[in-house]
Amino acid sequence: MMSTSMAVSSSPRCGASTKRSANSSASSRRTTTSSSSRRALAIIGKKSTWRRTERRVKAFDFVKAKAEGGVDYVQTADLYDGSKQTQLYSGLGGQALNAKEKGFPTIAQVLAKIPKECFERSTAKSLMYAGISTAITLSVGLVAWATLPFTAYYLPAWIAYAYVAGTAATGCWVAAHECGHGAFSDNRTIQDTVGYILHSLLLVPYFSWQRSHAVHHSKTNHVSEGETHVPAQMGSDEANLMFGLRNTIGKTLCSALNLIGVLLFGWPLYLLMGASGGPVRGKTNHFIPKMGASGKHALFPGKWENKVWYSDVGVALTIGMVAYWAMQTSFATVFGLYVAPYLFTNFWLVLYTWLQHTDVDVPHFEGDDWNLVKGAFMTIDRPYGKVYDFLHHRIGSTHVAHHINHTIPHYNAVKATEAIKQNWPDLYLFDPTPIAQATWRVGSECVAIVRKGDEYVFSNEPLPKL
Repeated sequence: MMSTSMAVSSSPRCGASTKRSANSSASSRRTTTSSSSRRALAIIGKKSTWRRTERRVKAFDFVKAKAEGGVDYVQTADLYDGSKQTQLYSGLGGQALNAKEKGFPTIAQVLAKIPKECFERSTAKSLMYAGISTAITLSVGLVAWATLPFTAYYLPAWIAYAYVAGTAATGCWVAAHECGHGAFSDNRTIQDTVGYILHSLLLVPYFSWQRSHAVHHSKTNHVSEGETHVPAQMGSDEANLMFGLRNTIGKTLCSALNLIGVLLFGWPLYLLMGASGGPVRGKTNHFIPKMGASGKHALFPGKWENKVWYSDVGVALTIGMVAYWAMQTSFATVFGLYVAPYLFTNFWLVLYTWLQHTDVDVPHFEGDDWNLVKGAFMTIDRPYGKVYDFLHHRIGSTHVAHHINHTIPHYNAVKATEAIKQNWPDLYLFDPTPIAQATWRVGSECVAIVRKGDEYVFSNEPLPKL
């Protein structure tokens, strides 16, 4: 990453225009003047140094270096000149920017405006929706198994099947997601049983994810303590790598590779290494609770450690069943019917989470500039259309309400969204940009964040240091 120093202000050289004179008194005057100039330059240089130092001290929030549990975290975004950032705009038109100038309500004030019936959970209704998603997924799989030969000629049909089945299975994922949030049922046993089974069948460690996702909700769009899709900071290794790659192979190819990498590998890398997780937590692992930071930044503190191991059992059983299935049939059978749809389900999961909290003009915050309700209102609703809204239980089009209160069931989220939109139209974020276009914009322009005033904004190019 290139860095530049602040330029020292130029100063008048008082003796530069003095003409030579044979007169010794003139020479003396020139000497005196030159001496004065040097002193003036020295003073100005010191003032310039003071200005640079002052800016760096203000940046100190600079290096919030943390060494808890062996994790060293340096906040590099504060070291770069955010005033040089070129602001891009999404379909929001900059609505989320300059958050400090807006009047945010408290969570209690928002909840008071949402109709009480929106918080009512129906076990029967939740089971019905989970059943519909499961039935669609299994039905599509049975049709493919019964009608599609495992030959290269039918590869396009198998790809189409994988997309349809994986898209349908995302509905099962979302139903389990509601279980993890306590939005599925008042009966905790039913809720956790359904969530555990559905998530385990999709190779998701149910309780581990329940905990990390709760952290995501509690620290949404926090620069250092957020969880999942926390942006790279200007000057970080990740940002330097991306800018270097863009410079080497070109922006278009680099952006395409970035999208493929995030949407294909992002989910397993997050589970196994904490990729895009909160930097204060280090490299976490959803199957091994001790990895990452300890103390207050531990991802799985206290009772959660045992819950991680319980979650591992469900995933291990699923892997065992899939392996046995492959032994009884063939790898091609298992890959076509299970693994390929699973990859599309992961694609949807990552896409939704990424677009729900990220865009070129949606800021992140740190320290006292962040709070719970501000983070929740940095969530973005998007237009996924009737088919995907039905299959995915409106997870992408009513997500603002979900972050205001995650116990609202999806079937009540439309009414809750309307209440939020009506009472806080200036804070509610809805970007009408088509999903494909929004995905490309986020994948190509949201490279790294830099501090700009009281918030952190995305830059699509390297910036100079302060």
